[in-house]
Amino acid sequence: MTTPQHCPGFEQFQNLKSFICNCPKCNAPKEIFSDEFEKTHKCDKCGEEIDFTTCTYDAGT
Repeated sequence: MTTPQHCPGFEQFQNLKSFICNCPKCNAPKEIFSDEFEKTHKCDKCGEEIDFTTCTYDAGT
């Protein structure tokens, strides 16, 4: 049995979680991954900066 080949660095990304936060200005959803919390994110629709540290994790409830 062989180990499947993955892209380089795959192991460090396999446990990432995705998060969706709505823009505070236009309410458009923006998705990021759990390793991107420290970065600055802007809404794809209106360009407003989104602070993901204020978002709550939605576990699909």
